[in-house]
Amino acid sequence: MELLIVDDETLARQRLLRMVEKIDGFHVVAEADNAEAALASIAEHDPDIVLLDIRMPGRDGLSLAKDISQLEDPPVVIFCTAYDQYALDAFGTNAVGYLLKPVKAEQLLQVLEKAQKLNKIQRLAVQQPAARENQRSHITAKTRRGVELIPLEDIRYFLADQKYVTVYHRGGEHLLDETLKELEEEFNGRFVRVHRNSLVSIKHIEALERNGQGQYQVRLADTLTRPIISRRHVSDLKELLKMI
Repeated sequence: MELLIVDDETLARQRLLRMVEKIDGFHVVAEADNAEAALASIAEHDPDIVLLDIRMPGRDGLSLAKDISQLEDPPVVIFCTAYDQYALDAFGTNAVGYLLKPVKAEQLLQVLEKAQKLNKIQRLAVQQPAARENQRSHITAKTRRGVELIPLEDIRYFLADQKYVTVYHRGGEHLLDETLKELEEEFNGRFVRVHRNSLVSIKHIEALERNGQGQYQVRLADTLTRPIISRRHVSDLKELLKMI
């Protein structure tokens, strides 16, 4: 699992980095010393976990954690701070851990393992077939011809671009008035997240491939487009393919 360390103190970041390097299965991909740099690093590196300080110049860690929670497919947040009075507010941001400085190695290991187990639970949920009575069988799209109904069976993937989501299906592509997060929650079990900006139809996955840049991409039935798979989702997709 890949981590981002966010702390305005260089020595604090270096100490956490050394501790993480001693734990198998975890790797620090970036560091940041303020909220803006942290958001930029999340967009660039798509980490699984953010180790986050609370008191920092400019926007504090609580404010940043709230912004992170609003992202599509947000990373897990674990607070690492010298102050215990923010614990209640911290867990109000859906953080999974609150460690007091100086962080102890055994405590860090426990909370990282907790974060890893959450990911496993999410992966198992993805592998379960959807059985919601109110789940739609069609997606509604507004076009120049009016409102069109797109059968779920015809959809290959959804792609988000800033404020807009485009559905790609056998009959073409259309813009939607829904968010990727809403679609993911409703159609969990039929579509799986492969990137911060895309969901693909599980039923239509044919294979995982590498492109010329070494990135993984997913090959879907009846379409030439190969959606990119982010690093954090590659292992999930490989496990999923073993199940179908």
